[in-house]
Amino acid sequence: MGLLRIMMPPKLQLLAVVAFAVAMLFLENQIQKLEESRSKLERAIARHEVREIEQRHTMDGPRQEAMLDEEEDMVIIYNRVPKTASTSFTNIAYDLCAKNKYHVLHINTTKNNPVMSLQDQVRFVKNITSWKEMKPGFYHGHVSYLDFAKFGVKKKPIYINVIRDPIERLVSYYYFLRFGDDYRPGLRRRKQGDKKTFDECVAEGGSDCAPEKLWLQIPFFCGHSSECWNVGSRWAMDQAKYNLINEYFLVGVTEELEDFIMLLEAALPRFFRGATELYRTVGKKSHLRKTTEKKLPTKQTIAKLQQSDIWKMENEFYEFALEQFQFIRAHAVREKDGDLYILAQNFFYEKIYPKSN
Repeated sequence: MGLLRIMMPPKLQLLAVVAFAVAMLFLENQIQKLEESRSKLERAIARHEVREIEQRHTMDGPRQEAMLDEEEDMVIIYNRVPKTASTSFTNIAYDLCAKNKYHVLHINTTKNNPVMSLQDQVRFVKNITSWKEMKPGFYHGHVSYLDFAKFGVKKKPIYINVIRDPIERLVSYYYFLRFGDDYRPGLRRRKQGDKKTFDECVAEGGSDCAPEKLWLQIPFFCGHSSECWNVGSRWAMDQAKYNLINEYFLVGVTEELEDFIMLLEAALPRFFRGATELYRTVGKKSHLRKTTEKKLPTKQTIAKLQQSDIWKMENEFYEFALEQFQFIRAHAVREKDGDLYILAQNFFYEKIYPKSN
């Protein structure tokens, strides 16, 4: 072969090399097609086996009924943090409950106290777990996280929530107490008549705008332990982070509420089927609750609040939640032509044993 290559003219040598390269590319392409065909065949066989198993289960009446009962036994708790667009989101649930056939219940505590007495905790857990007439159920209210496992409950409810930039949330709440909002404009608020701006309050060191008032989202996620409500507690923040990751199904952010709704619809269609379209067509106009007479704080005011260790902790928790939400969204959503869409199922089962006859 070496002698032949030496005796061949350079042009023929080049042609031979090109021909060999083309042949190799052709073979690689054929091998790749065979691999793809084998993979498709395996998936088809796996899908066929799964369908056979599902058909056998369908014929098994009690087992099928048990699957349906699981869905009908579902309970969602939205322990909403004040001034995080919670009313806007809850209205979506109210609009869908008749169509999707579930119940919505508002948890209203005396003086909006987010911490329940021990006896009320027991009553609440008993209601949630045994009130069959209200299942499937969507419960919402300004109540801090409650660990159902402490009460011996085997099947815990699904927790969801929405949080907001801590300073934006406080500013909104400050003006809400003074001027109300467009949701119930005739209702008299606790600080009605106080015309002092948020900037003036911070400059004067007022109590309604003090850094301690930022301490709210952390204790809501931390729960009913006394340490959760000790302002500036590092333990409380760590516990809030733990609960957010381990006890909450999904936590969204006010600034990306539509994406939060879209993810819930994809993951929990029993409750949220139609929620995204409803929010896009109606919700943005009719559901968004706006605090009236709200004036944005100056950079100096914001900078002063950001010097507080309490703000640093609440902001750390907010950014932690935001990062987690964006991580979940990145693995569930894709963008095409400026629009977001939910990814289809991207896993399948194969090599299912024992083989069906």
